[in-house]
Amino acid sequence: MMSELLGTDGVARCPWGNSAPDYAVYHDTEWGVPLRGQNALYERLSLEAFQSGLSWLTILRKREGFRKAFAGFEAEKVAEFTDDDVARLMADASIVRNRAKILAAITNARAIAELDRPLDELLWSFEPSGGRPRPAALSDVPAITPESKAMARELKKRGFAFVGPTTCYAMMQATGMVDDHIEGCFRAV
Repeated sequence: MMSELLGTDGVARCPWGNSAPDYAVYHDTEWGVPLRGQNALYERLSLEAFQSGLSWLTILRKREGFRKAFAGFEAEKVAEFTDDDVARLMADASIVRNRAKILAAITNARAIAELDRPLDELLWSFEPSGGRPRPAALSDVPAITPESKAMARELKKRGFAFVGPTTCYAMMQATGMVDDHIEGCFRAV
């Protein structure tokens, strides 16, 4: 099993982290690292929604384009986007040009403005309590959990769009709300 985790650089990491250099950097420096702050979490939630149906590698490679197109994911600025901005985004090849996902990112920025508590406090309230066994293999990593279902329900109730339980769980993994680094990965501590 350990040999399956070794990258060409000799580092043991989750197998997906060895599949492309961009993935290795993301795995080693960002994925599963606790992240706080409204705009940082809004960015991750947005990017996870844009990833739906696509490879995460596509999103990683377009991340700087997304940041420029969506005003650095400053929710207050994105909440003010108009139909002209939607047209601009639909013509921007540096991002994923999917109207439903673009509209969801704007809708979600507006929903953030209406929250009665900070976004990071709301999202982190779904962090699972208690421990769970570390996954031994990728096949042991869930796509949906009771917490991600509850998060999706709450976000939808608050006016968010494109935030199903799978998207919410991927965001929970990416932002360190859960630790799904598999046994033998150097990040599994």
